[in-house]
Amino acid sequence: MSCNLLVSEYTAIRKLLYSYLLASIDRFNYHQQQQIIIKRQIPLYKVRNANQVLYISGIALRLSKSHNLNSMEIAEIITSQISAICRENLLVKIVAPGWIHLELTDSLLVNWLQHITTVGLPDDKERRHKQIINPHQLFAIQYAHARCCSLILLAQREGLIQFKEHLPENWQERSLLCLVSDIQRPWLNRKKQLILNHSAERYLISELIEAVDNLIFPNDNKQMNWEKLGLDVSQAFETFWSQCRIWGEVKNNFPELTQARLGLVLATQTVLRFLLVTKLGSVAPFEL
Repeated sequence: MSCNLLVSEYTAIRKLLYSYLLASIDRFNYHQQQQIIIKRQIPLYKVRNANQVLYISGIALRLSKSHNLNSMEIAEIITSQISAICRENLLVKIVAPGWIHLELTDSLLVNWLQHITTVGLPDDKERRHKQIINPHQLFAIQYAHARCCSLILLAQREGLIQFKEHLPENWQERSLLCLVSDIQRPWLNRKKQLILNHSAERYLISELIEAVDNLIFPNDNKQMNWEKLGLDVSQAFETFWSQCRIWGEVKNNFPELTQARLGLVLATQTVLRFLLVTKLGSVAPFEL
């Protein structure tokens, strides 16, 4: 199945993987187990790793206990089904005694990044009016968002990013994403590998995926700390910005890398704005 189609339907990677797992155990025809997945109670978690985006599922272990079957054999059946479905999207591996490792390939990462930087996140009409527990954390999130905005506007003034229209008078009331022209960014290098291969870039991508998972497809049994989630993304962005240059030598000698890094800035701004407005009930400032 096309990566573009999958990502357009499943903005949250966790939701995409649930769909894979649901399809893979269909042959068992266990209605109860399917309901477990639908209710998001299946063991599936994302590993925090700067070098890869990896999810681990314990569905084979759970099925082995409830149906008295060998967990490794169940894992083999599930992974063979997933591999047939996802093809180039995931690297699938079994780890004893039956853990299923699902690692995102560069192909899927590229399509996810392209989707976030052109379509954005689903509109959430609900606005939370949350009492901010730690104003310093809120400021850090707002600061990172404002930094992203200033970089995007600077890139637009220098011709690195094109806007669909001149800045309207009420532009600060709108998302910057709706102003940026839709383009296919050069996410891949000549070897068809993700051009964003610095550890700080990879870590920021991982944190953005984690944030979108929780924003769009949260775990019903998990109480979310939205301030901490925003702070994690903000800190990952600050690390990226301090270690990965966009202007100067990079701009002059590596234009594709410049465009990809600007795309990552735009993705960060999109996620932080969504978090600030819909979950923290706060302002997403363009400047501080």
